[in-house]
Amino acid sequence: DFLPLKCDACEQIFCTDHIAYAQHSCTSAYKKDVQVPVCPLCNIPVPVRRDEMPDVVVGEHIDRDCKSDPAQRKRKIFTNKCLKPGCKQKEMMKLICDQCHNNYCLKHRHPLDHDCSGAGHPLSKAG
Repeated sequence: DFLPLKCDACEQIFCTDHIAYAQHSCTSAYKKDVQVPVCPLCNIPVPVRRDEMPDVVVGEHIDRDCKSDPAQRKRKIFTNKCLKPGCKQKEMMKLICDQCHNNYCLKHRHPLDHDCSGAGHPLSKAG
């Protein structure tokens, strides 16, 4: 008997033998899965909304909030924050502007790229 059933995650049609997420390798099962993943480094549960992929959320937790030693050592390398408004980039080394003496990322290191308010005026974007 082929009794068509619609998967509530991926919305494809399956028979009763293959309607389970595991039976048809559903790529959208994470939308319906209510398990709470645990960070492999700090063993803290990481909350995940229904429309988010757990792997991505745990990865972001490790990059931003994880209190484990390996995660913190990884973050501490890049401590020099770009001072261009709206930029959140951090660099390993300081990139100080010769004119305004502020720190910027590689993208905003040139005076024209960060609307420099220093004394000198650059001749061109390359200059």
